[in-house]
Amino acid sequence: MANTFRIALAQMTTAVDIDEICASAAEKGAAIILFPEMFSNGYSRFSSEDAASRQAWIDAAVSIDGPYLNRFRQAARNNSLAVVATFLERGEAKPFNSAVLIDDSGEIVLHQRKRHICFFDVPEEACAPGESSSVTRLKTKVGEVAIGIMICMDREFPDVGSDLVRDGAEIILVPNSCPLVDDPGVGDVRVAGVRALAFQSAVGMAVANYPAPKDDGHSFAVDPLGRILIMGGKQQELVTVDFDLDEIRTVQKREWFRRTR
Repeated sequence: MANTFRIALAQMTTAVDIDEICASAAEKGAAIILFPEMFSNGYSRFSSEDAASRQAWIDAAVSIDGPYLNRFRQAARNNSLAVVATFLERGEAKPFNSAVLIDDSGEIVLHQRKRHICFFDVPEEACAPGESSSVTRLKTKVGEVAIGIMICMDREFPDVGSDLVRDGAEIILVPNSCPLVDDPGVGDVRVAGVRALAFQSAVGMAVANYPAPKDDGHSFAVDPLGRILIMGGKQQELVTVDFDLDEIRTVQKREWFRRTR
């Protein structure tokens, strides 16, 4: 019998009830639920020519120990479910585009800031980049699973993946906000990039995106050989995927040279 680890991808807008969607993921047998990028404000934008608009956006940043994340921590406890919550994090000089992994007891076990921010465009021109990446060994009903996070454009740069592989990642979770399949300039090259990264690093990867019309949905997951396991549609939905942990570990052992950094 496969050592299965089920992940739910919350292809949702911010209007959803957090506890309700977490309860639905738990009912479907998920061990963890992943939300899209910067869910605290729905990856909203401000006017680059309006200083007041920019400042209001910055002022909406939330703290890691505040009520916004407490909702996700309570939902994790209520549903015995690990949660990846994303948010615009308040900072001393500038805010960060951040994510936390909350275990099923409601404790934050991993805190990740986006390293490769879109500094060339709003809204991330107002953000500061993160400096490092790390992996946590999440305790689950099927044992410990080594989890890392990369946020959206982080998946396009080799240093983040290398750091996570060096730290022993088995599954990498990717909160996302951009077109994955229907981009007018690059088509589905972002999907191809995730497939290549999973293959070259021998990891499972799961990407949660916003539905249309915010983005184009298509939340998806790939196995450690880069094969697509599941892909959602454009609509709002909860996408679930099963990772075979034994397969991931077998591939990592067999393809050890891919993980040499």
